[in-house]
Amino acid sequence: MGATYDYLKDGAEIYRESFATIRRETDLSGLPEDVAKVAVRMVHAAAQTDVVDDIAYSPGVVRACRTALQAGAPILCDSTMVATGIIRSRLPQDNDVVCHLGDPRLPALAAELGTTKTAAAVELWKPRLAGSVVAIGNAPTALFRLLEVVSETGIKPAGVIGIPVGFVGAADSKRALAENPFGLEYLVVHGRRGGSAIAVAAVNAIASTAETTNDARS
Repeated sequence: MGATYDYLKDGAEIYRESFATIRRETDLSGLPEDVAKVAVRMVHAAAQTDVVDDIAYSPGVVRACRTALQAGAPILCDSTMVATGIIRSRLPQDNDVVCHLGDPRLPALAAELGTTKTAAAVELWKPRLAGSVVAIGNAPTALFRLLEVVSETGIKPAGVIGIPVGFVGAADSKRALAENPFGLEYLVVHGRRGGSAIAVAAVNAIASTAETTNDARS
């Protein structure tokens, strides 16, 4: 006889129990309500309740990003993982989700600029950067370049979800975003921790306030 295991199989019930567990075990008391709802999904993506200890944000970031999405703003992503993870059914205006890593111009542009392809891709964001929602979950170089572009051009996105992960530049780039002098609305997870899954979770939570949806596939 084959092995059998006793485990929960209903996707919606798994989601309900997951979020109930997060709310029991996570201290959300220091966060405003709109940020707390986003933090819950970020904790869910990381399976780490202490993620909230490292979250930093501007007070208007959720409102600014949600308003931009409701107005049809695009989401500019630093990686295909971020772009793929955004749940299109949660987007209020069938918003464009943009990632330029497959653009054939990118290798030459990166070589010309002497930087990474993800940072070079920020150059291709410029025509749609104003009023956009930026989601960075992978590349600190993309976040640094974004801040440089804002400084150079004065063009500002509606908000920046800046959660790159890594040992080189990640913590520094997120600190630079949190301390930015340009008035950018931002959400970060300070330190080395971050990644596409957490960034995507933040975007999905901002796009729709529904906590449990038909996207439960686990």
